[in-house]
Amino acid sequence: MRNVNQVTIIDGYNDEPAGLGVPPYLDIYARYTAGAIWTYDKSIKIHYFTIDEVRENYNQILKKANKSEIVILIAGMIVPGKYLGGTPIKTKEVLQIAKALTKPVKILGGPAARFGFGIEGGRKTITIREIEEEFDIIVKGDLEIVVYNLLREGLETSKVNPEERRENAHQIREFAIKGAKIVLDHPNYGLNLICEIETYRGCPRFITGCCSFCAEILHGLPDFRPIKDIVDEVEALYNFGVRNFRLGRQPDIYSYMAYGVGETEFPKLNPDALRKLFSSIRRIAPNLKVLHIDNANPGAIYHHQEEAIEITKIIVEHHTPGDVAAFGVESADPKVIKANNLKAYPEEVIKAIEIINSIGVKRGYNGLPELLPGINFVYGLIGETKETYELNLEFMREVMRRGLLVRRVNIRQCIPLPGTRMWKVGTKIIQRHKKIFKIYKDKMRKEIDLPMLRKVIPTWTILKEVYLEEFDGTLTYGRQVGSYPILTCIPMKLKLKRFIDVVVVDHGYRSITALPHPIKINMLNMKTLTRIPGIGMKRAAKIIHKRPIGNLEELSSIIKDDELLIKLKKVIDFSKR
Repeated sequence: MRNVNQVTIIDGYNDEPAGLGVPPYLDIYARYTAGAIWTYDKSIKIHYFTIDEVRENYNQILKKANKSEIVILIAGMIVPGKYLGGTPIKTKEVLQIAKALTKPVKILGGPAARFGFGIEGGRKTITIREIEEEFDIIVKGDLEIVVYNLLREGLETSKVNPEERRENAHQIREFAIKGAKIVLDHPNYGLNLICEIETYRGCPRFITGCCSFCAEILHGLPDFRPIKDIVDEVEALYNFGVRNFRLGRQPDIYSYMAYGVGETEFPKLNPDALRKLFSSIRRIAPNLKVLHIDNANPGAIYHHQEEAIEITKIIVEHHTPGDVAAFGVESADPKVIKANNLKAYPEEVIKAIEIINSIGVKRGYNGLPELLPGINFVYGLIGETKETYELNLEFMREVMRRGLLVRRVNIRQCIPLPGTRMWKVGTKIIQRHKKIFKIYKDKMRKEIDLPMLRKVIPTWTILKEVYLEEFDGTLTYGRQVGSYPILTCIPMKLKLKRFIDVVVVDHGYRSITALPHPIKINMLNMKTLTRIPGIGMKRAAKIIHKRPIGNLEELSSIIKDDELLIKLKKVIDFSKR
């Protein structure tokens, strides 16, 4: 029996279909686990570090961690992508840290512990025996439950079941509330930190077997968190200074508290529950800056259109603009849809997109449409052929032809997970179609992403509150806070870790180029001036020659283009410094 005075949590980040924990996102693992520790004994000192902080101060942090009785490492990328806010922990770093810890009880939690390490799309997760041998507990169940039990058992690891899971969603109520305090130690705190909020786990489609690749089948039918528990957790986070939230920890926000779960594949949607949830969050967090959602099932929207319309109106009434309902379309190939028990057929998805568009396309105060669908495609599924790629592309062409908007198209290769049907299939389909995947991914970017982005965020759009995150030479990269924020490239070096407004001047496949708003035309160099639409080399040279320009009339004498001047008038500043 050992007393516990200190615990160290090292957050190596996680990315799952229902849960994101790469900065600026903070997911549930560290928060719930800290809450479990403080529920057991509020006097225990918790040291929380991200893996990026460990990299910067390795010796100092590892020295502190070695003085703790317990060290908890969180890791796991199940849907790995490209990240601006942080770099997820690598397997060699997990091993290095574990070997350096000689005194504490070492615990590995998160998706890496449950499924293995996801290295990249199109490859199975891998279990690294050497890593497992370095840890005292590999948590296959719920991290917060296992840690709480370990404390109760006086750190006797033999008495703890690493596969133990919560009995129900209400069991983690106190953990979620008490763990809110850990946000104070996050490096993004007070800046662009956004907390992922769980509403439920498990899938209504469990009764039909779920999608072939999806790990939600391991959770069974939905276990809904009570509205009060969610709201009280948000209130606790809000009281500690968090202002950005995403209701992202569920397979389908529209099916929260649905009627008839366990009786039908698409239980009847419950607008009243969503209204109470969103309005309650708004009441207890009146000055929040971001309230977004994530996953939405197009099949549920299609099968309950009247309720889905009402829920969409509720979301738009209470959320903040720039929101994304991520549709797990996965494939537009009917054969693949049937073979993998996917959620909806193409025309059903189109109808769901139309429903979201009918309410969400209105542009909000931050410059973005209120709510748009995001489209997720997964390749390497059972029954996939070369025709699948053309059908997916043609589906998105049809979306374009109908004048519908989607926020983004996410293309990924399946990572087969233990416990899913795809685990037995493996990656052979992905390997077979490796070349065609790249060809059609490029086609999707050129034919769909670029023209769609130009429609969603047109040139001259003013985007509010873009957080500046990183330099790359003479370029500054930033993003708004929220679900799937658009990468914003500013062609000048600006001070980081602050918010600015920008004017959109150009588009990439999945990013925009922008200039600080208002555009200080007397301050920009030649190269940057030419970034302004309609200002070529000749006009830029004339502007520089005539500076300082005092007003629109002086600018008009140089540009001599009334249509361009109308646009410039809304974004130009004539100040001289």
